[in-house]
Amino acid sequence: MNYLIAIEFLAVIVSAIYGVLLAARKGMDVMGVFAVSFAVAFGGGTLRDLFLDRTPLFWVGNPHYPVIVLGIAVFSGFLVRYIGRIRPLLVFPDALGMALFTLTGTAYAMDAGTGVFVAALLGVITGTFGGVLGDMICNEVPSLFTPSPLNATCSFAGAWVYLGMTHRDFLQPFALVSGIVVIVLFRLAAVRWNWCFPAVREPNPPPSP
Repeated sequence: MNYLIAIEFLAVIVSAIYGVLLAARKGMDVMGVFAVSFAVAFGGGTLRDLFLDRTPLFWVGNPHYPVIVLGIAVFSGFLVRYIGRIRPLLVFPDALGMALFTLTGTAYAMDAGTGVFVAALLGVITGTFGGVLGDMICNEVPSLFTPSPLNATCSFAGAWVYLGMTHRDFLQPFALVSGIVVIVLFRLAAVRWNWCFPAVREPNPPPSP
């Protein structure tokens, strides 16, 4: 299980960096940057732990996590002002953080005895809902719920790659890495070629006579 802890630790760092970039687009101060970074880094994992009744919450049981996020928010918050264009950078920590958290969430759900479909769903929640909270704090409609490059679908696909490989008795570290690679490449491709689902809209009413 040590490799899961290592992956989760890396996920916290990468997601916090994504939160810094997200907050910087809105011109927030250091406390705003910390709030967004905190939400992105811990939001999805907190929901996972609540659904699985895992106590203490993963960031409460690892009290150095919030301290690290604060350090990233303060340090990166000063550096990010020297970056000319932030938007093109968002996709990289977004994709990697989502992948890392998705696979740890799926693995923890399986360890808790859930079914494979529920484990995949909890992996998606772990990997994506931190970004949803970050968007909400930044007063934006979460991209997860709008016609935008595939997000949760990438997470879901990677979770099933991991579950399928563990079912076939592949070594768990190899299955974890494979799922992470699938999510990252799928997400980057979705952004590059704008793969998205169409919006579901109410049909236009017929013209009145």
